[in-house]
Amino acid sequence: MTIQFKALPTEAVRALQRGAPDAYGLIPERKISDGDGVPCRHCLKNVTAGEAYLVLAYRPFPELQPYAETGPIFLHAEHCERAAEAEALPEILESSDYIVRGYGSDDRIVYGSGGVIPTGAIAARAESLFERDDIAYVHVRSARNNCYQCRIERSVAAVVRLSQCRVME
Repeated sequence: MTIQFKALPTEAVRALQRGAPDAYGLIPERKISDGDGVPCRHCLKNVTAGEAYLVLAYRPFPELQPYAETGPIFLHAEHCERAAEAEALPEILESSDYIVRGYGSDDRIVYGSGGVIPTGAIAARAESLFERDDIAYVHVRSARNNCYQCRIERSVAAVVRLSQCRVME
């Protein structure tokens, strides 16, 4: 099975870059990067020293519900290109480990799916989670602060294969 790391949608990011309110109804804060630990969740690259970035509250879920975690994220303040959906680890995942957690189609945590995983094992862990029918997607979050990093989904080819297998059963 193949997976795809997915960045935040461009439409939502552009709105925030234009001053739209964040998940708490606040205007994103504008800062200047010192080049250390400022991962943009849109291009999935680090904001380099001297570049402007935004700090804002983000909720990577479609609606409020008990499991809809909200937390701080960073974005380039100016336009950046959305990272291509790819199987390779994004540049921003440079820490030694991350929380990798599965969510169901109802956007709720699937208990027993989460764990702190070494960075080099994230893709393998996501693939093993996707062997379960109750996992719709996976979040990668900071192991130290629980900040949302990116989403992992089954690749289109993997979804087609999975649906073909279910039809044959």
